[in-house]
Amino acid sequence: MTFARLNPINDLDTLPRMPKWVISAHAETLEDVAFLSGAALNHLHLVLGRAAVPQALLRDRLALRAAAACVASSGRPEREAELRDAVHLLRPGDLPGPAGETYLAWRGAAERPVSIKALGRALPTIDPGQIAAWLDAGKGTPVTRSAMVLEAVLSEAPRADIPALILADAALAQALGWNYVVPLLTAGLNRADLRKQNDDLRLACHRALISSAIEAVRLTADLTRRATHLKTVAPKLRAKAAGAAVEMFLARDAVAPPALPLPDRAARRLCDRLVDLGAVRELTGRDTFRLYGV
Repeated sequence: MTFARLNPINDLDTLPRMPKWVISAHAETLEDVAFLSGAALNHLHLVLGRAAVPQALLRDRLALRAAAACVASSGRPEREAELRDAVHLLRPGDLPGPAGETYLAWRGAAERPVSIKALGRALPTIDPGQIAAWLDAGKGTPVTRSAMVLEAVLSEAPRADIPALILADAALAQALGWNYVVPLLTAGLNRADLRKQNDDLRLACHRALISSAIEAVRLTADLTRRATHLKTVAPKLRAKAAGAAVEMFLARDAVAPPALPLPDRAARRLCDRLVDLGAVRELTGRDTFRLYGV
């Protein structure tokens, strides 16, 4: 999908809000809910076309939320903070654990242009041929296609909730002409929804996408404001490789200072400077093993 590119400053000023009639509507029938989900997705599509939107950062934040929803649905105690720790504080040779693996799968699915190869890397235990077959099971309009893929995966592999949800979002992205998976469905579905079929499952998916698209538009507006501010203060940074560090913050939900292309002490000073400038936040509340993000 090729999004229109506008002036970043004017773009930010005119980032459109989701229409109130979409947010406040209470539809019951499949026809009415499908209409609202189409309107919500179309609005999100337009918002994602704005030049100021930090696309990679948005997808990474949505991947974290999708992973947290999957982990919570499985009955595990980890939430977003623990998922960040599980992935961003990994040392060579460490294992991320089940929750961390869930987050890594979602990140992997969202960080590269959608393709069978990219999805195979995100879901290494599933044969790429099987991934292609499941994606081919989706037909029709975008949400129907997504629901059909979800149902196809879970019919053959009832415990494969995470691959099913990732592939359902991949099918949605392909149907909408998006180049990347934008994690949306998971946050609006529960375990009972995943056991539904046919029209009941499509209805659940439409409902999920209404709420998720509304939240994604809100998140996009927030991250766009924060990213624009970071770009504004970036020229004040004197550290070598500060530009590369800023690009990392603009692409990742969280960054650990050791991951920055700077010596350890310089990386920590840069993070403190960005916090002082209001450009990034410290996300953990800890004195050590800190993580920072826009």
